[in-house]
Amino acid sequence: MNSNVPLAERIRPNTLDELLGQEHLVGKGSILRTAIENGKVPSMIFWGPPGTGKTTIANIIAHTLKVPFHTLSAINSGVKEVREVIEESKSTPIGIGAGSILFIDEIHRFNKGQQDALLGAVEKGIITLIGATTENPSFEVISALLSRCQVYILKPLNEKDMARLLKIAIKKDEFLKKKKIELKETEALINISGGDARKLLNLLEIAASPNPSQGGALETPEKILVITDELIMNIAQKKIALYDKSGEQHYDIISAFIKSIRGSDPNAAVYWLARMIEGGEDVKFIARRMVILASEDIGNANPTALVLANATFDAVNKIGYPESSLILSQCAIYLASSAKSNSSTVAIGAALNAVKENGDLPVPLHIRNAPTRLMKNLGYGKNYEYSHSYDNNFSPQEYLPKEISGKKFYGPGKNAREEELRKFLKNLWKDKYGY
Repeated sequence: MNSNVPLAERIRPNTLDELLGQEHLVGKGSILRTAIENGKVPSMIFWGPPGTGKTTIANIIAHTLKVPFHTLSAINSGVKEVREVIEESKSTPIGIGAGSILFIDEIHRFNKGQQDALLGAVEKGIITLIGATTENPSFEVISALLSRCQVYILKPLNEKDMARLLKIAIKKDEFLKKKKIELKETEALINISGGDARKLLNLLEIAASPNPSQGGALETPEKILVITDELIMNIAQKKIALYDKSGEQHYDIISAFIKSIRGSDPNAAVYWLARMIEGGEDVKFIARRMVILASEDIGNANPTALVLANATFDAVNKIGYPESSLILSQCAIYLASSAKSNSSTVAIGAALNAVKENGDLPVPLHIRNAPTRLMKNLGYGKNYEYSHSYDNNFSPQEYLPKEISGKKFYGPGKNAREEELRKFLKNLWKDKYGY
């Protein structure tokens, strides 16, 4: 095999037993593994971060079933290419449960018309569709196609699997095994890769290059290439700062964007936004993340932020590039320049923990619904005080289960808007919740 082929491709697993991670999907006795072994695989969507094995599992399925395997990338393919595969597949005899397999990488980038072109062939079994996406398919795949597919969620590889993958690469790759490589430290390799096998192997391959000018390891007098945390950190910092459309830097860039907005730096926010725009990032992905941030990091410190972010999401869906860049910029700058509060995020987190710790606590009788006579006889709704019948539209009755009465989940943030909420709640509840 050519050494110019990336390491991740050179050691790509061919069988389920060789695959690391995703035990919940392809481990012994799992649903997907059983389907593959029985030769009866449905059309499916693999949803997960980059480098978790979406393409690899698709290849393994085709290899195991011994059926024609077609690959398209949604970045550079359209309806024409889809129809060509379908026409070719019509002449292929359907085997033991699957005709030709069509693997579409980044299927979330297909528009409605492109996805519609797949429907008939999937429904008739002319092709078995395997789509791969880093985005929630509920938002990105049309409902008609989604209903014909099983959705499987892939998880980032854990540290144990990442460490095993490093050893496998050094031992099995025909080029690396010719070198004397010492993995003196692996913490940086594993942490920087963040569960992305492709990223891990890319870093290892660069580090294993005996050329210091290219970032590789220095050879010892014994011709041993020593991999250290310091070496990996230097390599990571020297990598060319380009937005990777295939997804390797996808999460790094969006993380920088979100943290810049959270940190109230509109200049940094608009820079990282420009990086994503220049890289062709999906406008819906950018806008959706700003909608989330508007609640997670701004919340009631400025409720208008959520309104603007939601309007931005609607607008960019209608307009698309290049004009949507202006709308995204306006929203990002507004959010970055807004007062911040994570009090709503903290509140729901605390409430969820209380639910997990206390289980299903009973609803107090006086605030239960009582649609039948029997329920009324059991005391449902009895002594409930209708808030609007009292001064200031408020009655200080109990709304929480008695086991957690007085438990405070929401603490207003330290900003002008929520200080008003604090005073309002303090006036109503006095000292009950410690406002």
